[in-house]
Amino acid sequence: MINFQKVSKVYPKGSVSLEDVTLSINPGEFVSVVGHSGAGKTTLIKLILAEERATSGEVFFENLNVGRLHNGELTKLRRKIGVVFQDFKLLPNKTAYENIAFAMESAGKTDEEIISSVPHVLELVDLAEKHANFPHQMSGGEKQRLAIARAIINEPELIIADEPTGNLDPVNTYEVVQILKKINDLGTTVILTTHNKGVVDSIGKRVITLEKGKLVRDSKEGKYVL
Repeated sequence: MINFQKVSKVYPKGSVSLEDVTLSINPGEFVSVVGHSGAGKTTLIKLILAEERATSGEVFFENLNVGRLHNGELTKLRRKIGVVFQDFKLLPNKTAYENIAFAMESAGKTDEEIISSVPHVLELVDLAEKHANFPHQMSGGEKQRLAIARAIINEPELIIADEPTGNLDPVNTYEVVQILKKINDLGTTVILTTHNKGVVDSIGKRVITLEKGKLVRDSKEGKYVL
């Protein structure tokens, strides 16, 4: 699904964020990308989403060269990807139901599709009883579960969760990780960036370790080696 071929990213003033990274991620995988702050995790994600372009090397998504896509093609690419952020990025003036419905409206879905799908995804993330709540009426864990629901409502092929548990306590962290595992079990590819060793070890899936922009470890054993 995703293929990095000798990818480097150098920002202005010579700041090297990624250096000569080669990796592949297959459909249906759950991959944790780990590393200390500044290791290059966020840049890796931005290259997949074409929010940044590689300085050298090539990034492919399903055989599409991401760096060569134009605006219309980029829109189609991003519709295949759901993104979950550390700070939720929910719409504060919309209820939980409306936040999810808005994501469907933006993708051109009909009212009938929205009415049919939103309750199911709220159930999946255990928020059915919170459907009329606004974000300010929800806990941090509930907000993140709502953000996940919004990310998966249009059935993307890939979910990118960028430090999704960074602001959560252990109980809510566990719940969010369980939902991501459930989504993966249903067939969706998941890329999780984190620096939380406990989260990675609890998932027990493939771990890619970045250090100062370099890929230093690619482990199938599901352990975050410090």
